[in-house]
Amino acid sequence: KRGYQAAIAVVDRFGVTQVMLRDRFAGAHTPQTAAGKAWTAASFRTNTTELVATSQPGTPQAGLRNLPGAVVLGGGIVIEAGGSLVGAVGVSGAPGGDQDDVCAKAGRAAIVDSIELE
Repeated sequence: KRGYQAAIAVVDRFGVTQVMLRDRFAGAHTPQTAAGKAWTAASFRTNTTELVATSQPGTPQAGLRNLPGAVVLGGGIVIEAGGSLVGAVGVSGAPGGDQDDVCAKAGRAAIVDSIELE
């Protein structure tokens, strides 16, 4: 809706990509970055924007930025249902991680009611 040329990845709770969507004009790096953000959110069970804050250089968790596959940038959002992590969504291509977050949260909001576990 915002007109960004972005890629969106949805992963399951193990971080395995289930869906990848890419705007035809999105940068070549966006699919891999979106998948990495989603994988990171699912793996650490934390939204990536929170990981940005807690893994700043000099903090005890700074090393997670160097883990293979970890993408510690805004835009990775966990998806929970019934109190359990069921997956994550990652977005890349908006002008900054904060806008990637907005898009990822909108995507999660659009589907969360249909996946609620009872």
